[in-house]
Amino acid sequence: MTNTPVRARRGSARREELFDALVALLLAEGFAHLTLDDLAARLRCSKRTLYGLADSKEQLVRAAVVHFFRRATADVEAEVARHGGAQERFVAYLGAVARQLEPASAVFFDDVAAFAPAAEIYERNTRAAARRVEQLLDAGVRDGVFRPVHRAFAADVIASVMVRIQQRQVAAATGLGDAEAYEQLTTLLLHGLRR
Repeated sequence: MTNTPVRARRGSARREELFDALVALLLAEGFAHLTLDDLAARLRCSKRTLYGLADSKEQLVRAAVVHFFRRATADVEAEVARHGGAQERFVAYLGAVARQLEPASAVFFDDVAAFAPAAEIYERNTRAAARRVEQLLDAGVRDGVFRPVHRAFAADVIASVMVRIQQRQVAAATGLGDAEAYEQLTTLLLHGLRR
């Protein structure tokens, strides 16, 4: 009998731990200035271990950004699932998005904006978030807690603001961080939508 399944689970757990630590480091400090040597030293692992996760620093950063958004999406949806009413779910969604983005520094977002593969992942996730907000908005209108609005217009406005947040335009114009911008968007939307 072999221990391959046990070893595979340990390897998978170690990989997950490394990605979690990598994401925490990148969120706090950004990544443009870090080399693979820096990352290995900070994560207390070998460069070989990092090469086991990705073939280059660029691919490692991309994989870490994917890991961050995959985990954030799961956590946001878990938070939404804990709420029953349409308005509560709407508020929970935008609040959870803001909390997921809170640990990310301005340097991280600036680095993401300047690195096309990471910017594309953020943009894709922003579009998915805008679609999810649209679904939650529709549910609120159906349940009568939100006043009827032109769905396509509301979705376009929400998506536009989310994209401006993602592209750092809101930060440049207002000084708000991404998490703060999502909190302000939630407040603005609720006051505009509530019956």
